[in-house]
Amino acid sequence: MFDVLSLDMGAAMKTLVLTLDLVGTFVFALSGATAGARRRLDIFGVLVLSFVAANSGGIVRDVLIGAAPPAAISDWRYLAVSLLAGVVIFFWYPLINRLRSPVLFFDGVGLALFCVAGAQKALVYGLEPVMAALLGMLTAIGGGIARDMLLSNVPAVFRSDIYAVAALAGACVVVLGDALHLPATATAVAGAALCFGLRMAALKYDWHLPRARVPEQTGGPREADECDDRRGDRR
Repeated sequence: MFDVLSLDMGAAMKTLVLTLDLVGTFVFALSGATAGARRRLDIFGVLVLSFVAANSGGIVRDVLIGAAPPAAISDWRYLAVSLLAGVVIFFWYPLINRLRSPVLFFDGVGLALFCVAGAQKALVYGLEPVMAALLGMLTAIGGGIARDMLLSNVPAVFRSDIYAVAALAGACVVVLGDALHLPATATAVAGAALCFGLRMAALKYDWHLPRARVPEQTGGPREADECDDRRGDRR
């Protein structure tokens, strides 16, 4: 009886991780495709960016925990979900763009879903709690880093706002809930909500981590980055 119950719990956990992974993949793919559409990429570029943004973090996670081949390239659903999001953005971008800062919104949702999915999958594969939390954070920020690098932008995680810290906080909730034997779904929802709330609050109230104290220079790197951001917004 206990063996059957253990198998049921394991199957339920894997189903939950897969669901969060696929939903997060779709949302991050929307983020990548929207960023590509703003840069006026063709349909191939938009689809490539949607796949890279949606799956880079998951691929790195799976390689590190030994889940080979990574789910993103062994399960057709990840590719299908990524391409679907890219097609939606490519053909209905004007409608999606009516949302306020759609890239930031989709990125925040994807960040929240991936940090909990990454931490839970790491726990399923037997990682220690601290490493599971760090891997959840890495899963969440990997797609955004790849997206920004392909578009020649400084990744958001390096811009001193609350990004990786929000992902780490959400992953820690999942790890703590597992240690306390709390329901996996409840801890996943709580972790995702905390991550998303921190990310959106940081954007609204300009929360950021301490920056290096350097002399202000006219036309320096900071001004150049801000100009690039404004040009990207206008696009």
